[in-house]
Amino acid sequence: MSTNSVSERKINSGVALEIEKEKNKEPIKGERNILITSALPYVNNIPHLGNIIGSVLSADVFARYSRARRYNTLFVCGTDEYGTATETKALEEGTTCQELCDKYNAIHKQVYEWFELDFDYFGRTTTQQQTEIAQDIFMKLYKNGYLSEDAMIQLFCEKCQRFLADRYVEGTCPKCNYEDARGDQCDSCGQLLNATELVNPRCKIEGSTPIMRESKHMFLDLATLQKTVEDWVIKTSVEGKWSTNSKTITNSWLKEGLKPRCITRDLKWGTPVPLEEMKEKVFYVWFDAPIGYLSITANYTPHWEKWWKNPDDVKLYQFMGKDNVPFHTVIFPSSLFGTGEDWTLLYHINTTEYLNYENTKFSKSRNIGVFGTDAKDTGINVSVWRYYLIASRPETNDSVFTWKEFIAKNNNELLANLGNFVNRVIKFSASKYNSIVPEFSYDKIEEKEFIENIDSLLKNYIETLENVKLRAGLEIAMEISRLGNGYLQESKLDNSLFQNNIEKCSTVIGIAINLIYLLSALFFPYMPSTTESICRQLNAPLRDIPDTWTIDILPGHKLGKAEYLFKKIDDKKEEEYLNKYGGGDGKVAETKKKAKKGKNVNTVTNNKSSKIVNG
Repeated sequence: MSTNSVSERKINSGVALEIEKEKNKEPIKGERNILITSALPYVNNIPHLGNIIGSVLSADVFARYSRARRYNTLFVCGTDEYGTATETKALEEGTTCQELCDKYNAIHKQVYEWFELDFDYFGRTTTQQQTEIAQDIFMKLYKNGYLSEDAMIQLFCEKCQRFLADRYVEGTCPKCNYEDARGDQCDSCGQLLNATELVNPRCKIEGSTPIMRESKHMFLDLATLQKTVEDWVIKTSVEGKWSTNSKTITNSWLKEGLKPRCITRDLKWGTPVPLEEMKEKVFYVWFDAPIGYLSITANYTPHWEKWWKNPDDVKLYQFMGKDNVPFHTVIFPSSLFGTGEDWTLLYHINTTEYLNYENTKFSKSRNIGVFGTDAKDTGINVSVWRYYLIASRPETNDSVFTWKEFIAKNNNELLANLGNFVNRVIKFSASKYNSIVPEFSYDKIEEKEFIENIDSLLKNYIETLENVKLRAGLEIAMEISRLGNGYLQESKLDNSLFQNNIEKCSTVIGIAINLIYLLSALFFPYMPSTTESICRQLNAPLRDIPDTWTIDILPGHKLGKAEYLFKKIDDKKEEEYLNKYGGGDGKVAETKKKAKKGKNVNTVTNNKSSKIVNG
């Protein structure tokens, strides 16, 4: 991490944090074992900022925090690759489903690697392990009497000789008469639909008129499992401190009463149903996709059951957008309960509302919004992206990405606060102390009070992160940095202090250097590359997040060279970015201009976040 010799370091032992990727990591009896998942993103698109903050980035922040606290942590994710959405996209691109999945899985990996998402394993659902585990769960549900066969009326295309999934059907909306409604939803009025409700339906593939035909399917008997699920929700939602919206959404499903749910589909691309009479069918993705957590872990380690069938020793934390809540709090747990086995069930669910873009929706087809590949192309430091997304994380309400705010947070918060504090101290130390930490004491009342204040905020930071309040944790870290700047100002750190009161000056530098080291740990979950830069400048190893703040960089320690953590972004760049990421028709830029003129612009609230479930 530094070109300086380790022998030049004078740092207390026991603070260095070694984070090594282990293959086949297992839970450790008697230790805190944290299993983390983020909603499996659709493989058929490039993730945008809303997708990223909605699950994978949020989960990464908590995973990094857990590792920095020395918890035994496993963080898994992967692309959700089966279902109608993949078939439809492959049809559009004129390729096979497998080729499409291979293409976009690689793109997702590249995007997440650039965003510094540190998965223990990033996999996919199109694997043999997925087939084996999903079929095993299905057969146990079948043998335990939780599955039943029933018939459904579906649209059948005689020209294609296939039943049409919802996304393969278009027609006139029965609610608003919009002529290009989809089989699952009308984009005009927003109403959810069944394909059989459409007026003048047509096959999206051939354009022909489909007919009604009966098809037999398997249904999961959720009604019989409701009491078990209810008792579990009552207990776990309190213990795991579920968010209010998670409890509200879950309880609304339970209050309405659970009904049998169809878990099979007449598709080709999916996990085959292991029954002879249904060998041409596959599992519906909302049954199949959550099992991807298990199969992805099984691709990471053959001992995956030590994580997923170990409720006494493992706590499961899951991150997602709010639209995925019932699949994780009702459907998936029901499937596991029905097997009769002792599974590691959800402990804490962490959800977000929706992130919109400049008062409109993200749209890849219209080139509106910032997508994962775009963020890299801007040349803006990844730490700025991570900071902005967490600072604007839509935890209780929808939030809006704006370039104006993005630039302001970089210039007025990261650069003016954290960047200024670190740079000022490191450069002053180089200029006045030849980058050697001087002898210093901290027994004066003002230093003791300062340390106590920082220690109080540190405890608050830890408590906040333990409750997975990510945005609030970041605010506390920034407040500690602000106090650091305030300490320099109150101490009047300058040439005069060095010349006239070198004892006080050395104390300020010694304490400030140690506070920077603490900040490197507190910002590690949020901005890991910024932490790496700080540690290089300190010539210090990555450190853990301690219970209390201690002085760990000692007199005589040789510091590294100063680096700029952040660069100023010109305010004029706002218009450039608006035009570049506002679509060909300039819709976003025009909306922005109207907002500046004081006209009312309503925030769009139906933008979808990264999902585990697709059609």
